Amino acid sequence: MPSGVKGMSVFMDHRPIGVFDSGLGGLTAVRSLRRILPEEDLIYFGDTSRVPYGGRSRETILKYARQDVRFLRSFDLKAILIACGTVSTTSLPVLQAENDLPIVGVVEPTCRRAVAVTKNKRVGMIATLASVRSGNYDQTLRTLDPEIQVFSKPCPLFVPLVENGRFRPGDSVIETVAREYLEPMRDTGIDTLILGCTHYPLLAEIIGAVMGPEVTLVSAGEESAFELKRLLKASELRADESRQGDAAYYVSDRVENFEEIASWFLQEDLHHEANQIDIDRY
Repeated sequence: MPSGVKGMSVFMDHRPIGVFDSGLGGLTAVRSLRRILPEEDLIYFGDTSRVPYGGRSRETILKYARQDVRFLRSFDLKAILIACGTVSTTSLPVLQAENDLPIVGVVEPTCRRAVAVTKNKRVGMIATLASVRSGNYDQTLRTLDPEIQVFSKPCPLFVPLVENGRFRPGDSVIETVAREYLEPMRDTGIDTLILGCTHYPLLAEIIGAVMGPEVTLVSAGEESAFELKRLLKASELRADESRQGDAAYYVSDRVENFEEIASWFLQEDLHHEANQIDIDRY
């Protein structure tokens, strides 16, 4: 890259990155972004009034996703991360075609990581019903490595339980649901499990306990954050790496208890209030 001063880029882009999800699960991707791209400003939107997206029709999911993007684009963004497996599997190509800025989903980066990790080429994928129905993860994995066997399982109760704080080890409700979903998956002999929804990393300890230590868990949010970093670097859109980025948070439902719930997902004490917006205006 040309440089007027050694070690410094000619141009730094301090516009924010937009991030959205059906609810607050995408904050796990925000947590990864804050670790991997600490210099970047982030604007997060969680569509908490319409969570979960996973049981909706493809048409409804696309309608919601377009509104989410239009809201985020009311800010001067340089890129968008779709921190939602359901939107990534059903709507990403349409959103990319309709928008003139980089948009990254969670599917391809996560699949590349799973292909790199698996030793026996037996890969499991858990996600929302819409994501599993789309076949997007399966198709992407087989495109990357035709020898891979994919075992997919919808886990529709995970998102509402996580959104209601039922994700801690020792909670009999989430542990019972997890065993019911995951024991058949464990019996397939997979050695890698894709957590195909950004809510699921909060369940990593519970999922790991059911699956056993021989199964590697691959998180969608983290891999997409690395992908975004590569994209920003290639496009010369990085912010000054010496600065500390900030984040603003928006939701479509009431903001009471946002700080407490968001702190679960971010795994830090959050002292930012969320702003409630009317997503139907977009």
